[in-house]
Amino acid sequence: MTTVDRPLRIVRTYHPRRGRLSGRHFDALERLAARYTFEIGWNVDVLEIGSGMGEATALMAAADPGRRYLAVEVHTPGVANLLHLIDEAGLGNVRIAAVDAFELLASNIPSGSLAAVHVFFPDPWPKARHHKRRLIVPERVAVLRDRLKPGGILHCATDDAGYAQAMLETLTADQELVNVYDGFAPRPAHRPVTKFEQRALRAGRPSFDVMYEKR
Repeated sequence: MTTVDRPLRIVRTYHPRRGRLSGRHFDALERLAARYTFEIGWNVDVLEIGSGMGEATALMAAADPGRRYLAVEVHTPGVANLLHLIDEAGLGNVRIAAVDAFELLASNIPSGSLAAVHVFFPDPWPKARHHKRRLIVPERVAVLRDRLKPGGILHCATDDAGYAQAMLETLTADQELVNVYDGFAPRPAHRPVTKFEQRALRAGRPSFDVMYEKR
């Protein structure tokens, strides 16, 4: 049994968060969840893990109508907001899965099927004893890389400088991934600036992007 075939020990890579639902969000969940929830057989091109409030997902999918986007998010207000955004924009190329990403990958995303994986601003788990919970660690990267097609792109971004360096080192150490740039990537124009990132910038925390291609 290879590393990518072996089920990962379940270690949560995100903080469960609660949040209030506005009337608009309640309405979106009630009317739209069935229409835009991911179902087996819906072929995915781009997987986004942790889509937050969904602004980046909706904008990127709208600018890239030829590819199908699957947003994975467990925060209910974020799911509801993305439902509203994709319905408002009339996007037929986005689906949502409100589940743990690695459970979804294990059962529903075939090896070598994705053109891209996006991991934007995952929980940095800054305390050293919690680093095992980070999403970008070798055993999880092996799963993400396995699901990419040759030439597929793993694109990560964070505003935590320590995590950014750890991402760079972890991805560089994977022998089946090649850094598209020499070190950190220039901020790509195709990744929208979200409200979360704007707050980080105002607080003096710049963003770091890394982009790796599967051999």
